[in-house]
Amino acid sequence: MKRPYDIPDMLARIEKAVVSFPKAAMFELYERGYTSLFEQLISCLISIRTLDETTIPISEKLFAKARTAKELLRLTPQELEGILYGTQYPGQKAYTMLGIAKIAVEDYGGELPVDYEKLIALKGVGPKCAKLSLGVATGYEGISVDVHVHRVVNRWGIIETKTPEKTMVALEDMMPKKKWIDTNRLLMPFGKHICNLHLPQCSTCPVLEYCRQVGVTKHR
Repeated sequence: MKRPYDIPDMLARIEKAVVSFPKAAMFELYERGYTSLFEQLISCLISIRTLDETTIPISEKLFAKARTAKELLRLTPQELEGILYGTQYPGQKAYTMLGIAKIAVEDYGGELPVDYEKLIALKGVGPKCAKLSLGVATGYEGISVDVHVHRVVNRWGIIETKTPEKTMVALEDMMPKKKWIDTNRLLMPFGKHICNLHLPQCSTCPVLEYCRQVGVTKHR
């Protein structure tokens, strides 16, 4: 018999369980000093379809040359694409980043606006990167859902959705607002290292008594 869901307790247990694992890329980069909204948004764009193990060093490689919109615009598209080599779609990402930097300089004095609607209006910026970069850099209350978060909460049985976008909406409707920022910070490493895709570690899972194990056919 599973216990009724207690989100604060579940997140508290998960926080203890993931302490020994690497942090999600955006949070790790923040702790390394890349704290501006521009840096966080650029890192999030780098992370699209790219592993954290690649996102972090490539972000740092880029920031060694350009940490602001003005500095980024000094790079040619070819130079930027070369720096981004190793990520998915480096040419497309370079084009997107230069476009964002240009708008930041021309419309906002070199800084990105702390405004969700204005960020998603930028070409190439979706809800996930807008909310995650705002949340990490500014404390903006928003839930960012990647494949790990989407899988975990559907596996719990707390919601039933088909896409990360629909999961984001569902979680914002049901989770305490003060816990929104913690969702990606904790569930990404939890989904990557414990509640993983092919063989979740159910026998040692800190929230097994809450989890309905939806779709789980094999586990450790």
